[in-house]
Amino acid sequence: MKKYIVLVMAGLLPLAACKKSFVDQSDPNAISVDNYFTSETGVAQAVNGAYAALRGSNNIGENSGLFTDERSDDTGRDDAQSNAGEPFQFGNFSILAGNTYLLAHWLDLYQAVTRCNIITSNIDKVTFSSANVKQEYLAQTEFIRALMYFQLVRKWGAIPLVTKQLNSSADVTANTYRQSEAVVYAQIVADLKNALTSDLPNLQSGDNAGRVGKAAINGLLGQVYLTMASTLADNKTDDLNNANTYLSACYNMRPFGNLSDIPYANVFDVSKKSTNPEAIFEIVNKQGDITYSSSIAANNQALGETINSQKIGLGVGGNVTRDLINDYEANDPRAAFSVKYAANPQVQDYFITKYRDVSALAGVNGYGGNNTPVMRYADIILMLAEVNMDLGNNAAAIQYLDIVRARAGMPSYEISIANPAYAGKYPTLKLAILHERRVELAFEHQRWFDLIRFFTTDELVAFFHAKSQSAFGNAKLANFTTKDRYYPIPLSEYQLNPTKMYQNPGY
Repeated sequence: MKKYIVLVMAGLLPLAACKKSFVDQSDPNAISVDNYFTSETGVAQAVNGAYAALRGSNNIGENSGLFTDERSDDTGRDDAQSNAGEPFQFGNFSILAGNTYLLAHWLDLYQAVTRCNIITSNIDKVTFSSANVKQEYLAQTEFIRALMYFQLVRKWGAIPLVTKQLNSSADVTANTYRQSEAVVYAQIVADLKNALTSDLPNLQSGDNAGRVGKAAINGLLGQVYLTMASTLADNKTDDLNNANTYLSACYNMRPFGNLSDIPYANVFDVSKKSTNPEAIFEIVNKQGDITYSSSIAANNQALGETINSQKIGLGVGGNVTRDLINDYEANDPRAAFSVKYAANPQVQDYFITKYRDVSALAGVNGYGGNNTPVMRYADIILMLAEVNMDLGNNAAAIQYLDIVRARAGMPSYEISIANPAYAGKYPTLKLAILHERRVELAFEHQRWFDLIRFFTTDELVAFFHAKSQSAFGNAKLANFTTKDRYYPIPLSEYQLNPTKMYQNPGY
């Protein structure tokens, strides 16, 4: 197991006691910052802790699909009763501000921000053997902070923005207010651009697998600019050109020639993960380890099935909407790899098979070794298709789209658009790219972000309402309204200061 994954910065959050907010309360057993930031080793452990914060299901870890995939049209659940019905609220578009799962997600994202802020606020206290080492630690920290704020701003809109360690109740109070999306995006861009000035390698491997490299920084910065172009709209052309620049820089750092040289199944083959050339940034898991293993294969094992894990499935597995199943083209091998129909009379539904580990080391407890993909090259290629389309360069957009389709063994766009069935479902290049992202990146926590980037809020409401209710089970598509573009500010956060932590419309 890689050291940076195992080490957790337990308790390294020496903050003033206050109401439970986006800033964690003090831990009386914590190691003080003054004692911690005295050496390079201390900084390394603190950075390890920032990486560790990403792993959880309340952050962006493998089991965090509740906050993205279930919010979209890809997955959901028909059980409206379990856990007081709170998980069902996400896919049913009936979420309440007091939802405890939503609050846990908010707090976990901000916990990671807090860990990063502690590092950036104290790293100058340490004498480093090399200025480059210091800058590399800082770059990794800034990337993680940018990634967390990118999650927050897309889900909640205007949010509190904190970039320093808070040391007192007065500090906490002074920073408990929402700042505009434009201000938050400006900070995200600043962090990522500063991270690019480091000497980090383009891609990390070996013992450093799972750490951030310049390809990941460029890729995230490109996605940020692409999102800004559709969200802020003040400098759309500039944002699109910047997105193209940074996405191209990421693509040009790829360690392979053609995407088609990498079989789709190999990208998710647990036995080949250490040599996966498509990976840009992943959360690394350890096979057979009770604490740091992957549970996604076992969690998605449906009753009566054995494809995912040696662990016996007892439930329905990961619930996949028929809407997604219907979106796969005939003979698309990604469908057969990613989903399977469970015929057991108690299930009779599709479940997720994209992540599998039936190895002896994973065993009957399902302690799998699947890594959690955060960014990979097919994602970058399809964003290059998207940005070129937005810039009016459809020829280039189609070339990028065809790179991904060719790897999957699917006909080119030119051939496909001449097929009445394809053209009827995806009459525009925009819808064709959105479709390709859906089937290529299913269950990688991208779909919701794609939808809010491709459509205005009104368009997104119409998009959902045009879908078939029968393809969504118990979740009610009619519940989706303009309020659902953003999550509600968690009730306890709103109550801290109803004026400065004002609620999103509709809640």
